[in-house]
Amino acid sequence: MQPFRVHAGKVAPLRRANIDTDQIIPKQFLKRIEKTGFGEYLFYDWRRTPEGKLDPSFPLNQPRYAGASILVTDKNFGCGSSREHAVWALDNAGFRAVIAPSFADIFANNCVQNGVLTVALSEAEVAELMRRAEESPDYQVTIDLERRRVTDDRGFLASFVIDGFIRHRLLEGLDDIGLTLQHEVEIAAYESRHPVSAAAKQLI
Repeated sequence: MQPFRVHAGKVAPLRRANIDTDQIIPKQFLKRIEKTGFGEYLFYDWRRTPEGKLDPSFPLNQPRYAGASILVTDKNFGCGSSREHAVWALDNAGFRAVIAPSFADIFANNCVQNGVLTVALSEAEVAELMRRAEESPDYQVTIDLERRRVTDDRGFLASFVIDGFIRHRLLEGLDDIGLTLQHEVEIAAYESRHPVSAAAKQLI
């Protein structure tokens, strides 16, 4: 998993609250078992008109937000089902972080597993970031996980709170497998003291 320390990127604003995972990645695209190939289906139903054409009014379809790596949106982002595909779609589309007033718990945990940072700021701070992103072409912010703050080059500064263990995992790029492999020496020593019997080997 790619570590997250300091990231500077273009901001894409999405003024919608209670965005559920079925809108982030609709159910018909959950057939793949790989973690790749979901980016083009991010917000699929919102990005297209009933005729199937790209809707120019949707922010992520607008050229000014092309290449954005930070999504700023409203409260309770990622509610609904627990599908991890929602995070895969965001990651595949190039988003390294999401800033919102609040997040659904399971979605936020899935983000940790995939190296995507969720930053909870106040509603006023989020509104200001969205305003600046809408008014200024190529608006960028810097998210510093080490210092736990969000800044831009126009004087914006906001601090955020994050669980210490989650912060450590993101800084070091550790998913659950990575955490386990930190104890590889101890695991190997344990296994050497408990050899697998011949009968058990036949079952493996």
